[in-house]
Amino acid sequence: MSEKAVKRPVARKDMTKLQWTLKEMRRNYIGYIFIAPFMFIFFLFTVIPVALSLVVSLTNFNMMEWPDFIFMDNYIRLFLDDDLFITALKNTIIFAVITGPTSYFLSLFTAWFINELPPKIRAIITLIFYAPSISGGALMIWQVLFANDSYGWANGWLLKLGIIDTPILWFYDVKYIMPLCIIVSLWTSLGTSFLAFIAGLQGINRSLFEAGAMDGIKNRWQELWFITLPSMKDQLMFGAVMAITGAFGYGGIVTALCGFPSTDYAAYTISHHLDDYGGSRYEIGYASAISFVLFMMMMGSNLLIQKLLKKVGQ
Repeated sequence: MSEKAVKRPVARKDMTKLQWTLKEMRRNYIGYIFIAPFMFIFFLFTVIPVALSLVVSLTNFNMMEWPDFIFMDNYIRLFLDDDLFITALKNTIIFAVITGPTSYFLSLFTAWFINELPPKIRAIITLIFYAPSISGGALMIWQVLFANDSYGWANGWLLKLGIIDTPILWFYDVKYIMPLCIIVSLWTSLGTSFLAFIAGLQGINRSLFEAGAMDGIKNRWQELWFITLPSMKDQLMFGAVMAITGAFGYGGIVTALCGFPSTDYAAYTISHHLDDYGGSRYEIGYASAISFVLFMMMMGSNLLIQKLLKKVGQ
């Protein structure tokens, strides 16, 4: 063995982690050039705004005067002196806990079912399931279905069957606001994550199923857990991020159906509270504190999902 071959491992061992990283960056500089535009946009529109939001949340800022640092006063006010925020927090958690996991598994198993269909039928069914998430007038269907007068389909049938005597104000009655908004949110949740699951299922190497059958996999559920899901972890993670983002951001649907604010704040969420203080009152410091709390809730949910997805197929 030559002296050069003997010394090469010693040189790598003596090289620090920083030196090794810089060497690898120089060796793969073309790749870094290609990802540079994305990283620039990511830092400009994601990292920097989040950092500024944290800084501004420690101030009293109304966009007209220079910010006055008050440190943790906004957060103390938020949790100890803002009853409406506590209501919004409770409603947001209810929305997130119900619509997030439900829409995620609904998208996954719907995609799994559609993937088993013949290609031509699969394309048609995919369009049918995906259409509500891209249709701008999708909510109009629910507004007509649950209209507040006797011309609404739900009220019309209930009156005709003699179940009710007077029309129900569906989206203005506290008893029905939250359940209906959750149903509509789930109906519109089959979006980008649904297509990602379809793509992930179609990209699985079919030879893995043959190998699994030889290794003792006996039914479709074992095939799903030990082969299908581990083979599409990237799509599962992407779908989880989209589901979490959507679960914490259904304020627009509530506003379209119930107005702003909803009756007795029955479906009032953190995004509504943020719009109120940031878009109407221009209390930017307080609104930044609200947005940062929402951001931390979403980040915590993402970290939890990452840990859970690591156990898939184990």
